[in-house]
Amino acid sequence: MKAMLVLGKLITGFAWIMMLYNLMVPFAGNIAVVLNILFAMTILMHCFQTLIFHTMFKPLLPLKKSDYLQVFLFGVFSLLHYRKQVLDKQPQD
Repeated sequence: MKAMLVLGKLITGFAWIMMLYNLMVPFAGNIAVVLNILFAMTILMHCFQTLIFHTMFKPLLPLKKSDYLQVFLFGVFSLLHYRKQVLDKQPQD
């Protein structure tokens, strides 16, 4: 599971780099438009995931600004990481 989370974060980081690069030096053709739309959707979805993170994990973990940044940048892969932290912290029955 840990390897999958790391791979997911790497792929997400690469996607962010491509979308940001496209803002500075637009790619030729329709790919630039598609990447701009994906960039806007990514920002919206990651903001929503950060809100979910705050709502669900604030009572369970001490959160820092870097935790919120992790969730904003890597989305569901960071949410799964924090979920595992919470589950590992809970006493076993």
